[in-house]
Amino acid sequence: MPHLRLLMIGDVVGRPGRELLLHLLKPLREELQADFVVVNAENAAGGIGITPALATEMLEAGADVLTLGNHAWGKRDIYPMLDTEARLLRPANYPPLVPGRGWGIYPTQKAPVGVLVLQGRTFMDPVDDPFRTADDLLTLLRSQTSIILVDFHAEATSEKQALGWHLDGKVGAVIGTHTHVQTADERILPKGSAYLTDVGMTGPIDSIIGMDCNVVLERFRTLLPVRMEVAEGPAQLSGVLVELDTETGRAHRIHRIQRPEYIHHRGDS
Repeated sequence: MPHLRLLMIGDVVGRPGRELLLHLLKPLREELQADFVVVNAENAAGGIGITPALATEMLEAGADVLTLGNHAWGKRDIYPMLDTEARLLRPANYPPLVPGRGWGIYPTQKAPVGVLVLQGRTFMDPVDDPFRTADDLLTLLRSQTSIILVDFHAEATSEKQALGWHLDGKVGAVIGTHTHVQTADERILPKGSAYLTDVGMTGPIDSIIGMDCNVVLERFRTLLPVRMEVAEGPAQLSGVLVELDTETGRAHRIHRIQRPEYIHHRGDS
């Protein structure tokens, strides 16, 4: 049976994450023979949000789809692009009047790929039910393709696992984003869906989830409001490769990826 190789790269944080992504994306795609690449880019601009120029840069560098999460609204100048660029997705379970879309279907040489972005509710904004939203949209997605990736942007491990089990056998992969720390629980669930609680972060290694350690420590130690700053220094790319059957959409293999790049990156914007 022919397989499609889908590469997902975790939350790109600030300049260090962007520069590493642009440096590694093309050779990594060739090395892994990836047919389709999804990049979570909601922290690409200074650690919060994304701009049209940065989105265009990453798409031109080889990303097939950019996904966003709760920081999708961090830069207001991205709002018009959310309505016009089909390869830029925000979570589908926001109210219907917000800009953009939460899913799309994209052609490849092997088979169409569906991408659905959902946001969790535990310890996060009170968005619509991601479980019900998934059920509503999967009927449409599955009528057009058997290969579906769900980017679940959520805080709680339990909520991510619950959605994974809820969608097992209905999608090809449920990959978590948002917490910026890659988990080691990759597996293929009993009905054929690949699962990973969090794909991790593409950003500075010596940091606290991408932010300057001193700034974050001050916030925790004093409880005073401080402005988060992207850390400087060497960065690491985190991702996951999933092999999917093009006929059934089921996963045959899931493999975590971490690629450090020991060059100095400035942390600003």
